[in-house]
Amino acid sequence: MIEVDNLQKAYRKLHAIKGISFVVQPGEVYGLLGPNGAGKTTTLRILATLLKPTSGSAKVAGFDVARESLAVRRNLGIVNGGMKVYDKLTGYEVLDFFGSFYDLWGPGLKERIAWAAELLHIEQAVLSKQVKDMSTGMQQKIVIARAILHQPQVLLLDEATAGLDVFARRALLDFVRQYAELGKTLIYSTHVMSEAEEVCDRVGFINKGSLVYEGRLQEALELGSGNLERAFIRRLEEAA
Repeated sequence: MIEVDNLQKAYRKLHAIKGISFVVQPGEVYGLLGPNGAGKTTTLRILATLLKPTSGSAKVAGFDVARESLAVRRNLGIVNGGMKVYDKLTGYEVLDFFGSFYDLWGPGLKERIAWAAELLHIEQAVLSKQVKDMSTGMQQKIVIARAILHQPQVLLLDEATAGLDVFARRALLDFVRQYAELGKTLIYSTHVMSEAEEVCDRVGFINKGSLVYEGRLQEALELGSGNLERAFIRRLEEAA
């Protein structure tokens, strides 16, 4: 579960986040939608304990991001667009290395790798390849497997399809729904409205650091006469 209450982030005179509040329940995909520079990434960095809020509060899996950062990180996975892994390692070596960060060793680690590989449809032969010899889509699957190896309760995806081809993009979108069906909590942050239409249960429109709309996907589509992008533009025009 994610709970954000009146969250603010300021850099001197620049207010990147202006008192936003929202809640994401287990089993739900929440779309944090807005143009580049709207405040999406700043919000996610605060949730990931990479930035401290100026004021307000946020909890991830019941833990306060400012006061319980280590507990938050143990319950969190992150996938950013453009994330890379060392390409001279095999897929298995990448996962073995990152598994150690979460005290995963021996048979327990092998079970987690097998679980992630099955969920993401990664064949064992692929795990034995060096990353540089994998397709773009398969490299992205290794990145995702790395992020979920510890089975985090919360997963943050920030422009996660950036730079992906159509096959890799499809695999990621399918995975998002699968992970939510496991009872996990997800934020899907993007400026590509068509992707949000596919995977999100609820959406929040953010612009210039403010959350200008929040509602269920179907409600948002009705606002835009069946089109999420149209709904976003209409709401921003109303809020101007």
